[in-house]
This record gives sequence, structure tokens and C-alpha cells, in this order.
Amino acid sequence: MAEDLPELYREILDRVADLERIGARAEAARIRIQATRVYSDAWDQGARRDLAALLTRAERASNAQTRSRGWLSRRLSTASR
Repeated sequence: MAEDLPELYREILDRVADLERIGARAEAARIRIQATRVYSDAWDQGARRDLAALLTRAERASNAQTRSRGWLSRRLSTASR
């Protein structure tokens, strides 16, 4: 359980970097702050659950940003024709 926390935390930070790359800096910062808080506290089942939830949140935010950016790009290219 506790041995999983560094890996989970690293995955969250990777997703945060992805969010920053696609311009979702505010959400990336919120997730990073919460993850750091959880990771710095007790390493127990609650921390593992919270980090897993933050990882899911970061992945969803990244997917949502990617989809909306793709939709906008397609719409702009269609409008310019």
C-alpha cells in the first residue's frame, strides 16, 4: 500500500505536466497542490485513495482539454473554408 504512493504521486505529476502543456495551468496547479498535501501527510489507505482519485481527475481533465481543443481546431478550420 504505502509502497504504491511514490508511483501514484509521480503519475499525477506527469499528468499535471501534460495539463500544463495543453494550457490547463489552473487545473494543473490545483491538482498539484492537493497531491502534494496528501503525499506529505500520513501514508495510509486514505492517502492512496485520495491520490488515485487525483490521478483520475487529472486524466479526465487532460482528456477533456484534448477533446475540446480538437473540436475547436476542427470548427475553426471549417469556418475558414
